[in-house]
Amino acid sequence: MIREEPIKIKEYSFLTAKLRDYIQLMKPNLSFMVVFSSVVGYLIAPGVVFLWKDVLLLFLGGVLVTTGANIINQIIERYSDRLMKRTMSRPLPDERMGVAEAAVLCIISAVSGFLVLAYFFNLGAATLSIVSLLIYGFAYTPMKKVSSIATFIGAIPGALPPLIGWVAATGSFSGLGGWALFLIQFFWQFPHFWAIAWVGYEDYLKAGIRMLPSSAGKTSFTGLQCIFYSLTLIPLAMLPYQIGLTGATGMWVSIAAAGLYCAASFVFYLKNDRTSAKRLMYASFIYLPTVLLALLIDKV
Repeated sequence: MIREEPIKIKEYSFLTAKLRDYIQLMKPNLSFMVVFSSVVGYLIAPGVVFLWKDVLLLFLGGVLVTTGANIINQIIERYSDRLMKRTMSRPLPDERMGVAEAAVLCIISAVSGFLVLAYFFNLGAATLSIVSLLIYGFAYTPMKKVSSIATFIGAIPGALPPLIGWVAATGSFSGLGGWALFLIQFFWQFPHFWAIAWVGYEDYLKAGIRMLPSSAGKTSFTGLQCIFYSLTLIPLAMLPYQIGLTGATGMWVSIAAAGLYCAASFVFYLKNDRTSAKRLMYASFIYLPTVLLALLIDKV
């Protein structure tokens, strides 16, 4: 018994550390936001009622596919991640995990997510989730080192989750509601991405990653672009109301949120400093869940 106890403790520690690494590969904060918008896209579709079973299954399928996409990203960027403070402690750059193990986990996770979405919902939603994975993993990720156009490419899979939820509910790609949510989430991402890229500019520069819209780096041009994209969200806030998806309250809350987002972008343009960039980043974190919940609560 005296010899067995340390072995048990060692095995427990190994399993705990391994589980921690797997959770880190998932990027839980990012995955939650992705799946949250997918669930809202599902619930906001006409005729859909809240059922815990369906929500949890959609959540599970979304998390599994998103995990697969995040692992592809980390496999490709494992050498770059070693150069950045915020990513150097991840399992792959820190060499706590090999590429083969991560690749196996990626395949199992992505295929399982696809099967969950295809079986419990429909093939359209499952296929769209894999399209999102492929764009994120094999187009956006490598392009980050080539050109700032990567932001535009990354905004496509970033905006697909609510459309995936809509397709899961309706079985159709033609509904205007799903595309309205796609457009809102698409344009929201640009100030969000650029604020994060501005705050982490030096880290990104070490890794050779180009995220800001200007090749000159941290100029006021970034803030100007943020104003343009956040302004676009004001007319887009009216779209769900115009097509009869939500009521007037949801529209006005969305317009107000877009106005505050635009104001944060304007301050960032004027000051062009770390404080205003961080405020815009926090505003982006507040904007999306506020708008999605407002539209869902005021669903017609």
